[in-house]
Amino acid sequence: MSASSTTSSTIAFSTLGKRAQPPTIARLMAMALETPGVLSLAAGFTDNATLPVDFVRDATEVMLGEPKDREFLQYGTNQGRPRLRQLLAERLAKAEPALDPVELQRGLFVTNGSQQALYLAMQVLCEPGDIVLVDRPSYFVFLEMLSGLGVRAVSLPIDVKGRLDGGALGKLLDGFAARGETARLKASYFVSYFSNPSGRSLDDSEKSTVAVACSAHGMILPVIEDGAYRELYYRQPHAERSVLTLPAWRDFPKFYTSTLTKPFATGLKVGYGFCTDEAWLQKMLHVKGHHDFGTANFSQAILEHALASGGYDAQLARVRPAYERKMRALHQTLVAEGLPSLGWKWAEPAGGLYLWLEAPSAINTGMTGAFCRACLEAGVLYVPGDLCFGDAAPNNFARLSFGVLAEAQLVEAGRRFAAVAKKFA
Repeated sequence: MSASSTTSSTIAFSTLGKRAQPPTIARLMAMALETPGVLSLAAGFTDNATLPVDFVRDATEVMLGEPKDREFLQYGTNQGRPRLRQLLAERLAKAEPALDPVELQRGLFVTNGSQQALYLAMQVLCEPGDIVLVDRPSYFVFLEMLSGLGVRAVSLPIDVKGRLDGGALGKLLDGFAARGETARLKASYFVSYFSNPSGRSLDDSEKSTVAVACSAHGMILPVIEDGAYRELYYRQPHAERSVLTLPAWRDFPKFYTSTLTKPFATGLKVGYGFCTDEAWLQKMLHVKGHHDFGTANFSQAILEHALASGGYDAQLARVRPAYERKMRALHQTLVAEGLPSLGWKWAEPAGGLYLWLEAPSAINTGMTGAFCRACLEAGVLYVPGDLCFGDAAPNNFARLSFGVLAEAQLVEAGRRFAAVAKKFA
């Protein structure tokens, strides 16, 4: 063995270290890279052709052209650049006029993508064995995060139409109380705008249903609303309010997260969170200080310039129709190839980056199943839907991402996927 090589057999890992497993998204990406010619509908990458290369170059030149102040190449603050936080607060207040921009800026902090904000929220709230209520289906990377922290995800009940079911939630909460698990219930979480993975948006009444059921059981739990795709609508924004302004959530500690990564440029990795509870906010900031004592200042400065100059909105105007065209290319291919006649179901989304397919119940779309293997052999990859459920996971769903592939590639990927589906019909 060389001097630089070691074995881990004698290392006493922490409980967290022992639970740590390779992220499924990394495994899916490796499968795509290791299989020549594969077209990946798995990873939620954004569109390369519309990335704001010209704007980033011009913005960098403008900033570098200021000889007296190059602070953007220096360390920033733990909470984030004040001007960027002000711009983000004003933007959120414009979407929901009942919000006060000054209060928003005070409770808002910038993160390394919204994923860090979610991790911070869970890290300061939860112990191993705790429970978090999640939407059904839910963001599978968040679910994997919970698993890594030893936290149990329990799905918010839905009715036959896929809407949040207040009556069933009440019974679920009764069950927690009967089993003495109420103290273990630490938070609720949902992706409410053009959701990953389902593409569905929640309305005011559904969100309020959760608050009403929890209030009736005396469970004033922290709530986390993930608005990562809120601005990635195609033609019209989803006009419903966030938990920040809905009356039913007034007494709850609230944490709203979003990102500038998906709408603008994924490589810059800038997200943010706004917290209404001062103690919760400070705990997250304390832990964030141990993580990185401040999100990359240069990336923040680029996004600050984009928001202030109008470049961010110009980029949104560019990507929204591009993603709608991509969605339709994949959607129409699947329809033309006859998937609906084979019993496959999905809704055409009005925003976001995903199609959420329900296969006939006899088809197992799981990663280790024959269908997934056949798709990989046919040169197409997807996210198995069972990864997107906190509990009682069905095995006949698939998430198809249309963000990164060109339209012609999406058509070919759709044909490959449909060809496999026909073999399993």
